[in-house]
Amino acid sequence: MHIGSKGWYVEKLKEKGIRYLEGRKIERYKTHILANMYNENK
Repeated sequence: MHIGSKGWYVEKLKEKGIRYLEGRKIERYKTHILANMYNENK
């Protein structure tokens, strides 16, 4: 998996225990939204 890809962000957020955002699985969101979530929760 490439650093910065959608799958990479999903994996890192799941490691932190984040699986849902606003009642939807994080896999449903686009990469830029996941990147923002990751940077907020660093």
